Amino acid sequence: MLSYPKSKHTSKQKHIYSMFYRMSKMANPFGVTVQQRVPVLAGTCPCSSLFTKVTKTITVVKKLNVGDRTARRIVLGLGASFWAQFMSMAGSAVGAKSFIASARQKGAVEEILKNVEWPEQFPFKSEDFQRFDESPDSLFYEAPRFVTHIDDPAIAALSKYYSKVFPPSNTPGVSILDLCSSWVSHFPAGYKQERVVGVGMNEEELKRNPVLTEYVVQDLNQNPKLPFEDNLFDVITNVVSVDYITKPVDVFKEMCRVLKPGGLAIMSFSNRCFWTKAISIWTSTGDAEHVMIVGSYFHYAGGFEPPQAEDISPNPGRSDPMYVVYSTKAFTT
Repeated sequence: MLSYPKSKHTSKQKHIYSMFYRMSKMANPFGVTVQQRVPVLAGTCPCSSLFTKVTKTITVVKKLNVGDRTARRIVLGLGASFWAQFMSMAGSAVGAKSFIASARQKGAVEEILKNVEWPEQFPFKSEDFQRFDESPDSLFYEAPRFVTHIDDPAIAALSKYYSKVFPPSNTPGVSILDLCSSWVSHFPAGYKQERVVGVGMNEEELKRNPVLTEYVVQDLNQNPKLPFEDNLFDVITNVVSVDYITKPVDVFKEMCRVLKPGGLAIMSFSNRCFWTKAISIWTSTGDAEHVMIVGSYFHYAGGFEPPQAEDISPNPGRSDPMYVVYSTKAFTT
């Protein structure tokens, strides 16, 4: 459910937020799993109904007179400006074939990032990375949350995936960086390396994480510069947090800088999030689009091999979905 601070909003504003949440669910039919979508052909955009919803939402917001700043944030969640750009990218990726019909189809997600003809310039606007709640993230994460943000089957699936791609436990010289870390990193049981660094927002959570050998408290949305030397880490992980990054290209450039050549960066995500803190293009799109969005971060950051995607969802339709978009740092000559 959508939450909001009890002391800060009028009943009218609360009604607006609840209304917008319902509208965003209509704009994003992928709320639980990726649903059937109409075919997307190169140069077409089947989103007239979305723009109709945007128009209706704007009209209602104006009538409720909540102010320009609040109204702007409400409309942002529908991500209208993003859709035309994304569909153009999707058309290039699959030509005249249908786009991903359902993430439950075996191998569908893996096809999304194959043979993408990326636009020359980064196709997103600054407004695509705004959030419904633009208050300082340090306030939002001030209190520790000793909870997990995906269900147990999804956690198990991610740990199993890590066990396949991580260097063996206790390999001399291996260093791992867990970005947007918390009290748990979902590494395989008993997994250890000489150096595992966590970068996160809450010190109490980071102190509790048993796999970390050290940690840094840092808000990447305020300062994306990582406090590490070049070519240091063998693996970088990020679990269900890529949707909160407001300067993704800057962060991914930093990831590339601190990775060793051939080092692996793994971005994993589901369809659950703190809705008010996720970026606009994330809350207004679904699982298949999220794969393309994260893939674009790797591409436009530069220095990475073409990104790839994998669906590691353990029980499609019965537990949280789980997706991975990953790439390796290119070897320089």
